[in-house]
Amino acid sequence: MLLEITGLSAHYGRIRALDNVSIEIGEGELVALVGANGAGKTTLLRVISGIRPASAGRVLFDGKDITRMPPDRRVRRGIVQVPEGRQVFAPMRVEENLLMGGYTRGAAERREALALQYERFPALAASRNKPAGMLSGGQQQMLAVARALMGKPRLLLLDEPSLGLAPRLVDEVFDTVTALRDAGVTVFIVEQNAFQALSIADRGYVMETGQVVLADTGKALLTNERVKAAYLGL
Repeated sequence: MLLEITGLSAHYGRIRALDNVSIEIGEGELVALVGANGAGKTTLLRVISGIRPASAGRVLFDGKDITRMPPDRRVRRGIVQVPEGRQVFAPMRVEENLLMGGYTRGAAERREALALQYERFPALAASRNKPAGMLSGGQQQMLAVARALMGKPRLLLLDEPSLGLAPRLVDEVFDTVTALRDAGVTVFIVEQNAFQALSIADRGYVMETGQVVLADTGKALLTNERVKAAYLGL
């Protein structure tokens, strides 16, 4: 397993946001985490990336305990997060945003990664000299993903990538996520759009009030009666 989380808990003051969470993500997998707003999904990503401390449990990455490792060292080990709401650097040019994502790499690696992202996202290549704030919402989401890929992640954490996008753009985002998995990138996606996320996922987890309550293949969770009633509106 590339990522192994066991007995993980996290708090905001006295409020327990995560309660004894255990998940596994294998190399090359696309794993989805779904659940209602406030279930603890984003908190879990923040603990994995080191932004939020764990109050109990362990996080292993490629067999090494990283539970207390600072965020910058996790990035260098290959854990990169695309935050909710995209959070691009709006006044900076598209290319400057991308180069920021490759700050842990040498100059030659950054040039190589930049060329790859422009090939992967032609719309960004066409807008490379525009301020990122002038891009559409969908283009900004692509920029946020491409910026993360500049760091050559072994594990890509996606936090609500479809949030606030028009339905056509949502389909484009999920097509991109699928293509990344097919290219060998390990992806852990957190989504409120349970149907879309589970439809493309190899495996999925369902979280409620800080706990993982279901785990199965994406296909099996789509047909699970509890999931259908609570998250798919069926």
